[in-house]
Amino acid sequence: VKRKRNWDALSPVISLRGSYPPEHLTPGPSPRSTMTDSIMSKVATMEIPINSNGDTGTLPEDDSLEQDLQQVMVSGPNLNETSIVSGGYGGTAEGIIPTSSIKGSNINHSSSSSSLADDANRGVAVEKLEYVKKWGLNTYKCTKQMISERFGRGSRTVDLELEAQIEVLRDTKRKYENMLRLARALTNHFYSMVQTQHALGDTFADLSQKSPELRDEFGYNAETQKLLCKNGETLLGAINFFVFGVNTLVNKTMEDTLQTIKLYENARLEFDAYRADLEELSLGPRDSVAMARIEGAQQHFQVYKDKYEQLRADVTIKLKFLEENKVKVMHKQLLLFHNAISAYFAGNQQQLEQTLQQFSIKLKPPGTDKPSWLEEQ
Repeated sequence: VKRKRNWDALSPVISLRGSYPPEHLTPGPSPRSTMTDSIMSKVATMEIPINSNGDTGTLPEDDSLEQDLQQVMVSGPNLNETSIVSGGYGGTAEGIIPTSSIKGSNINHSSSSSSLADDANRGVAVEKLEYVKKWGLNTYKCTKQMISERFGRGSRTVDLELEAQIEVLRDTKRKYENMLRLARALTNHFYSMVQTQHALGDTFADLSQKSPELRDEFGYNAETQKLLCKNGETLLGAINFFVFGVNTLVNKTMEDTLQTIKLYENARLEFDAYRADLEELSLGPRDSVAMARIEGAQQHFQVYKDKYEQLRADVTIKLKFLEENKVKVMHKQLLLFHNAISAYFAGNQQQLEQTLQQFSIKLKPPGTDKPSWLEEQ
C-alpha cells in the first residue's frame, strides 16, 4: 500500500523563494529558482512505499532529491560573494561593494603594518646584539690586560709625574676628610655647650628673682652666661662657615677631579689592552686575513689612544686648577678659623664680630633655638 507524505509542513524549510526579491524587481527567473521549482515538484508527487511490517522502503527518487538539495546548498551564496548595497534596495550597481575586496585590503594593510613592526623590532634587536658583542669583546680584552699586569706578564703605560700628582691628591683628600670629621665633631660639641650656657643663664636669672639675698650674684652670672652664649653663637657661625667651605672642597671639587682620574685610568687600561692586541697580531703571519685583522686592530688602537691622551690632558688641567683653588679656599678658611677662635677665647666680642663681617658671614636671628645645618644632618 502506498500513501503520500504530507509535505506541506516541510515547505517553509525547503522553499527558498521567500528570500528573493519580488517578481516585479527581477528581470526573470534565475537558474537557482528553476532548480528549486523542479525539486518542489518532485517532492509534491513523491510516494513513499510502506511494507507490510510498517517500514518505509527506499525509492530511487530519494537519491535524486538528496543530490538536488546538496547542489542547491553548494551553489548558494557564500560570505565572499556577499555584496554591500550603499544606495538602498534596488539601487544601481555603482553602490555595490564586494566584501572580498574589503577583506583583501584589510589583510594587505595588516600584513604591511606587521611587517614594518617586525623590521623595526629586528633592527633594535640587531643593534642591541651588536652593542653587547662590542661590550663583551672590550671587557674581555681589558680583563686580560688587568690580569697580565697583576701577575707581571704584561706591560702598562706609566706617566710618572702624573701618577705622583694623583697619589698626592688621594693622600690630601684622606687628610682633609679627617680634618672635616674633627671640625664637625667640634661644631656638635660647641653647639651643645652653647645650648647649656643658654639654659644655665636662664636658670640664674630665675633664681635671682626668687632669692632676694643672692639676687646680685645670680644676676651677674646670668649676664655672663648670656654674653658667653651670644659670643658662642657668633663663633659657631664662623665654624659652620669653615666646615661648609672644607666640605665643598673635599666632597665636590676633589671628588670631581677623582672621577676624571677614574675615567683616565680606565682609558689607560683600554689603551694598553688594544696596544697589546695589536702587538700580538703584528708578530703573527701576514696573509690577507691577518692583514685585515691587523688593520682593524690598528683602527681600534688609534681610537683608544686618542681617548687616553685626551683624558690625560683633562686630568693634568684639573689637577692644576684644583691645587690653585685649594690654596685660595684654605687660605681664607684657615684665617677665618684662627681669628674667630682667638677673639672668642680672648673675650674680644668686637673683634669676633669684625671677623664675621670681614668674611661676609651672616648669623641666624637671635633668640632662635633651631640647630645648625650640621645638627640637622
